[in-house]
Order: sequence, then structure tokens, then C-alpha cells
Amino acid sequence: MHRELYGGWVYIMADRYRGAMYVGVTSDLAARIYQHRTGEGSAFCARYGLTRLVWMEAGATIDDCIAHEKRLKRWRREWKFALIERGNPDWADLFEQLT
Repeated sequence: MHRELYGGWVYIMADRYRGAMYVGVTSDLAARIYQHRTGEGSAFCARYGLTRLVWMEAGATIDDCIAHEKRLKRWRREWKFALIERGNPDWADLFEQLT
């Protein structure tokens, strides 16, 4: 199968309420978040202690998710805050919902 036929996820990691954020994309959300939480997901997340999954959105194809991730990375911080707080006003860690 072609890469674009697989679904995926766009997600945001944070260290605390309205703190540092990381926008990522993956085809296996639970595995990727586990990597971030153990310090193996990305150097940025490991450096800044971003272990809290605060926002996630499924996409129909991985290509759609990659395009969405690129758009989100260009957003202002306040726009990302608003996106997160629409569904997760307390910035709770959503990782437990995955397992």
C-alpha cells in the first residue's frame, strides 16, 4: 500500500499548562507518546521535559496529518493554546485515554 493510504495522528506535547509545546505527527500515537515520555521521542521533548499529551487529532491519511502538522507549527502560540483549551481546558495528560 502507499503511504498516503494509512491514517495518522497530529498531536501536541507540553511540559505544563501554557508551557513549552511540541507539535508532532505519527501513525502510531500510543507508541510515539510512550517514546516521548521515556525521553526517546525527540531531542526537543527530552530537553524540555515535554511528557504531557495535551491535544490529539486523527487524520484520514498520514499525508493529511503531515500537512496539518506543518500548518500548526506555523501557528502563533496563542492559537495553539486556544486549540488545546477547546477540548482540554486544564491541559490534562491525555495519554491514559490511549491505553
